[in-house]
Amino acid sequence: MDAEDRILRIWTPILLRTILAAAVTLLTAGLLVSIRHSSGDYSSALQAIQQNSATVHRPAILLLAQAATGNAIAIVTLGLFVLTLVPFARVSFCFVLFLKQKSLVFATFTAYVLAGLVLGMLLGRIG
Repeated sequence: MDAEDRILRIWTPILLRTILAAAVTLLTAGLLVSIRHSSGDYSSALQAIQQNSATVHRPAILLLAQAATGNAIAIVTLGLFVLTLVPFARVSFCFVLFLKQKSLVFATFTAYVLAGLVLGMLLGRIG
């Protein structure tokens, strides 16, 4: 097994499990902070949604800053962002593997799925 195969077949599952573990950790931490503090974060978020002011996108650095200060919603949102990296990474690795194996049909379908994931993330951020 050459180095490329080793990276794709052995290290890919390790990387995917690490991303998943990070997402679960963030989601659990966000839920625990939410239970512990029982703050009005969720009621203020609900009011923002009802007043249509929740559609304003905040920069990622603000989300990180709020998560660092212990904002439960920011921590859970960060966990969900990390969780979306799992399918993205999996499809990306499959695409590279199919290209390496010269399976152009599978690479084409995988590229289509990858484009859908990227477009979905961009449109979710934009609109």
